[in-house]
This record gives sequence, C-alpha cells and structure tokens, in this order.
Amino acid sequence: MISRQIKIRVRYAETDQMGYVYYGNYAAYFEMGRVELIRSIGSSYKKLEDDGIMLPVRDFSIRYIKPALYDDLLTLTTTLTETPSTRIHFTYEIHNETGVLLCKAETTLVFVKKESGKPVNVPDALKEKMIAAGARD
Repeated sequence: MISRQIKIRVRYAETDQMGYVYYGNYAAYFEMGRVELIRSIGSSYKKLEDDGIMLPVRDFSIRYIKPALYDDLLTLTTTLTETPSTRIHFTYEIHNETGVLLCKAETTLVFVKKESGKPVNVPDALKEKMIAAGARD
C-alpha cells in the first residue's frame, strides 16, 4: 500500500453561495492527490504522457460527510492499495484541520495508448517504482 498526504487551502472561488466547497471541485482535489502520489515515487503524469500513455477516469464515487468551508486547511490522503494492471485504483479521504473526516472517495483510471485509445498494461518502470514504494504485486 502506498499512501501520501497533501495540504489544500480552500480558496474563495472554490466555494458556493453557502460557503461550502462546490462538489465539482473535489475531482480536482483528487487529481492533485494522484499526481503528487505518483510524483512521490519518482515518476509523473507528464512522463507517462510523454511516453504515449494516458489515464482517463473510468469510475468516480464520493461520499460527502461534512462540508469543507472557505479557508479550511484540508488534508487529502491518497492511497494506492495494490499494483495496477490495465487499471489503477485510488482511494481518498479528506479531513479538516481539526481532524474531522469530510469525505471519502474512490477513482479507477485506465492506462491507454494515446494514439489508439486502447487499454494497455501499466508500464514496467512505473510498476517497479510502485512495488518499491510498497504497493502489493
């Protein structure tokens, strides 16, 4: 299992009229978590794209528990529980600065060849980095 945390300060523009983080912004937060998790093991989305691999989202689910508010300092924990094959699955939790759980979510992405859009296996170099960082093979 690989797990990484990032901090996110809620900006005014990310909130709705009630002062809550607008629900659509959570997808962007989770993308930030995925990008930083992959960066933390020594790879990057940019490298994958440069190598002709794209990662479209296949599934996204979220359970909102409490609202995140303007100026909250959020802790986003992104977890990869197992080494991917053609798909990669992430789980997420967001807590506020007092430790209250605000939401839980999951995404599944698919490794596809940029030129054909066809699914492919996780690149060997990325798989090796994930295993070295603690993902189950």
